[in-house]
Amino acid sequence: MPASRSHKLANQDVRSLLVDFSIPAIIGMLVQATYNVVDRIFIGQSVGSLGISAITLTFPIMLVLMAFGMLVGLGAAALVSIRMGQRQVDEAECVLGNALVLLVVINGVLAVAGLMALRPLLELAGASPDALPMAEQYAQIILLGAVFQGIGFGLNAVIRGEGSPRIAMATMLIGALLNIALDALFIFGFGLGVRGAALATILSQLTTTIWVLGYFASRASFLKLRLSNLRPTWSRTWSIFTIGSAPFAMQLAASVIIAVFNTQLAAYGGDLAISVFGIVHSMAMMTMMPVLGISQGAQPIIGFNYGAENYDRVKKTLLLAAMAASAVTTFGFAIAMVAPSEIVRLFDETDEELIALGAHAMRYCFFLLPLIGFQIVGANYFQAVGKPRQAMFLSLSRQVILLLPGLILWPLWFGLDGVWLALPVSDFGSSLLTAVWLAREIRSLGKKHIDQCSVSPSMEVCDTIF
Repeated sequence: MPASRSHKLANQDVRSLLVDFSIPAIIGMLVQATYNVVDRIFIGQSVGSLGISAITLTFPIMLVLMAFGMLVGLGAAALVSIRMGQRQVDEAECVLGNALVLLVVINGVLAVAGLMALRPLLELAGASPDALPMAEQYAQIILLGAVFQGIGFGLNAVIRGEGSPRIAMATMLIGALLNIALDALFIFGFGLGVRGAALATILSQLTTTIWVLGYFASRASFLKLRLSNLRPTWSRTWSIFTIGSAPFAMQLAASVIIAVFNTQLAAYGGDLAISVFGIVHSMAMMTMMPVLGISQGAQPIIGFNYGAENYDRVKKTLLLAAMAASAVTTFGFAIAMVAPSEIVRLFDETDEELIALGAHAMRYCFFLLPLIGFQIVGANYFQAVGKPRQAMFLSLSRQVILLLPGLILWPLWFGLDGVWLALPVSDFGSSLLTAVWLAREIRSLGKKHIDQCSVSPSMEVCDTIF
């Protein structure tokens, strides 16, 4: 690792370092979220609410692809940060090569399997006869580009993990902006509807794949892709999977949860309710993406300093990231409470039924949104320090353990409102669990810091009140 980069992670003021690493990630994530919203707006304005419903029905499939990208990409990124903090650069490059091969193989298999079982999967996710044809058109093209999505997302996480957040931001900017431009061209220029939206997506993913591979082959990168490292080993694969298992489980659970969402919405509200969920989900991502950007910005700082045993810097980074993420989610909550109808009108300004139901659902779903920033940062902290079991439990507490029973039980008493109510209830419970676990972890870091200073009281970090 270059001396300047390691010195920066080990010694620069934590507040400014978190800003340096998080701002590029936040910008990239915001642009990505903006693309998702614009994509739905274009579909809503050109095809109508049924088009939004069709795309929403493909969410579970897309989240499965993203889950495996996270399993490999975020697992490799965290492992790379830890190995670089331990000054094991050759091993970090082996992790990079291992990750590339895994991304190609896994996403190739997923694409073939998805295409073979596409119609049953969509029907299982709640597709009605009206929405099914458009959902199939969209998902077929997305699956054809699955390998590009995996490489672009997975290796971009490693770029951030090696300490190059601005390059990682550029990757997301290039992909998202190209996607928006191609969306406009294919949907409105060529009149391709949902096919155009899917085609724009895979072409932008191909571009980001070329970009990240070019980066690791250039002089700009510290870690290099080498042919000798393209032979996966079981030990590295297991380490990547172990660390990446928490976000993988979270995304896989999200796929199942959204499929359950869709089936419950179809039962209690039909295609209109599914369209509303697509809008609410897109707007939630506008808030969640910056929070994920903060978490991803904090990850290499926490991972490096944890590996280097600079526990005071680990704690400071965690607390600052949690406060920043909470501020973001509180801002998103305020907007959703003040102007929900105006938000829904962006997607379809003529469908008054959609607007009324959308505003109603948004107030329910975003009711406890301020808690979620802290919860996400807390769960991701455990991933950054190589504690996947804790990270997985906290992630699943919100996505499955509390949410899934709520989706099944609450509608029995409250109908469609029960579906919306399940979200804030799970938000509250998972945030409470995260607070308890983080309090224990902070006490543990404090003990390690005190033990460290009792052995070497002359260390610079011992001047810090922990």
